[in-house]
Amino acid sequence: MARPLYCSVDSGLYRPTLARKRWDLGYLGTYSADRQPGLEELLLEVAVQLPQRRLVVAGSLYPQDVIWPENVDRIEHLPPARHADFYSSLRWALNVTRADMVQSGFSPSVRLFEASACGTPILTDSWPGLGNFFTPGRELLVVESTEGVVQTLEMSPKKAAAIGATGRRRTLRDHTAERRARQLESYLEAIEQPEPLLASWSRLEPRPLHQADS
Repeated sequence: MARPLYCSVDSGLYRPTLARKRWDLGYLGTYSADRQPGLEELLLEVAVQLPQRRLVVAGSLYPQDVIWPENVDRIEHLPPARHADFYSSLRWALNVTRADMVQSGFSPSVRLFEASACGTPILTDSWPGLGNFFTPGRELLVVESTEGVVQTLEMSPKKAAAIGATGRRRTLRDHTAERRARQLESYLEAIEQPEPLLASWSRLEPRPLHQADS
């Protein structure tokens, strides 16, 4: 029986830092033609509608003809050592999923885990299986339009921080490298002892946080 082993985050490298909050919304990712429409709708159009807000896009290979609103900062290259500071400097982090990952479903981007491990609240597009990794509305928010993002940016900092903290707890519980290692060990043990360990697999699968965990 095939078992999934998803990507994970190094919680020692990705954690909240003392970086000051510089941007209301930010995105980290190289240019991808299939993601660009989502980035334009969920970030660039937001910047046009909210000129008083500061937004940022970090990543390389964007075409020269992309029109960046004046309130969108650009970071051409952001080394991994600076990712935690980057996420910590955002009030919200945006995730836009590649088309093939949406089509496949159950394919979380490692950026979700990295931003969440830094305690940054996440806005993401929707894709099949998302609820297996985070509880929408509690551990992150799903947005489908420019208007949805605009409304979310009006949320109080306290409520946004609470979503970020709840998402971070979920990530530290279910999506770290240590957690994946334990899952892999369980799968390998089950090769020789399949029956006794079948029930244990379900305990290692991602599951929502209950109210008592918050």
